[in-house]
Amino acid sequence: MSVTPDPPFDHFGLLAPLYERVIRPPDARWLRQLCAFEPGQRLLDVGGGTGRVSQHFRDDVASICILDVSVGMLREALAKGGFCAGSGVAERLPFRDGAFERIIAVDSLHHFRDQRRAAVELLRVLAPGGRLVIEEPDIRLFPVKLVALGETLALMRSHFYPPHALMPLFDVPGVRLTLHESSPNFWLVADKSL
Repeated sequence: MSVTPDPPFDHFGLLAPLYERVIRPPDARWLRQLCAFEPGQRLLDVGGGTGRVSQHFRDDVASICILDVSVGMLREALAKGGFCAGSGVAERLPFRDGAFERIIAVDSLHHFRDQRRAAVELLRVLAPGGRLVIEEPDIRLFPVKLVALGETLALMRSHFYPPHALMPLFDVPGVRLTLHESSPNFWLVADKSL
């Protein structure tokens, strides 16, 4: 169940062995609170790379699947054990409708090529009554603007959204949105009705 993407260059594959030593760890307690996991749920970590985020939730859910475009990052995730992993893109998720009760996309949405299409796909594979949590750096802040510039110079094709511009992508009937902000990030929570 995987889609072979066609990235121009696998920047993250080169960084994979060092990624978790360079990138600060996430606030797992805050994400756990936002996700509000329940026993038996299936979690999809889109753009989950090495599993640096979802590894904290192994005891909270029945299963975790990591989807990432970088095979190098997925290799690091699989070495940790306890995950299923697949290479693919958020714009063409290789899963059935409603396959996951929880979905996270932490610091990854700005790397998707087509955020509008990715939003449709994320909501498609989210189960009725499920929750999607997106964490993104806030492009309105100067340090994040520098990161965005660096990614542009590295030809990463990143596209950062401020919260007010991201929310309309997920504002569809049957989805309730909640926004949380705490510099330098923001979190968009999308709850899909039953």
